[in-house]
Amino acid sequence: WLLERPIGNYRGAVDLGAKVISVKETGSELHPKEYIEQVRQPDSHCIVLPEGGRSQLAEYGVKQLAMEILSWTRFENQHDFVVALPAGTGSTALYLHKHLKLHNIPVLTCACVGGSDYLTQQFNELGETEHPQILSLETKHHFGKLYQQDYQTWLDLQEQTDIEFDLLYDPLMWQCLEQWQEDNPTKTIIYIHQGGILGNESMLPRYQRKYPDMCRSTTNASW
Repeated sequence: WLLERPIGNYRGAVDLGAKVISVKETGSELHPKEYIEQVRQPDSHCIVLPEGGRSQLAEYGVKQLAMEILSWTRFENQHDFVVALPAGTGSTALYLHKHLKLHNIPVLTCACVGGSDYLTQQFNELGETEHPQILSLETKHHFGKLYQQDYQTWLDLQEQTDIEFDLLYDPLMWQCLEQWQEDNPTKTIIYIHQGGILGNESMLPRYQRKYPDMCRSTTNASW
């Protein structure tokens, strides 16, 4: 279906010239990682980035982001800042923590793919022993599942901020932050927007089909 009707991230990748290989269509039973290693066999002229950017190569760019945050916060020293962002593989949160902790700016995150233990495992595999604080909800949150509260959170945020957030990661983090902020009222949150709104092209219609009666006029939270 997606091949015939490109949408969202797949469409964006194709528009940028990506050659997307469906391992299934090659007739191979290999996992994509094994396919890359055994069939594609990248050489020194090919950079391989694991899904979610879970690579030490990611540190360079994230360090630049940390420097931008520090450059801005030094002129706002009346605030007690924390940085917050959701995690897939957690690479961005991990390296932000590494480069902000020396400046006493904590990093908060939440596990959007798997649970907190899985996210900690991802951190450890990148060779870092000090990790950002992981927030969580009381109930299990399955990656990619359509939750009514996630959709409501997204609608509330758009209504109150006029900012379109990512539908896959951001709603969970904002729900975790709601309770955290109640317990830490003196902290000022710097929220790292996940981008990812290209993926809303496919996620939003799924929500609209499942929850057709929900509208922007309902708002129960204040961010």
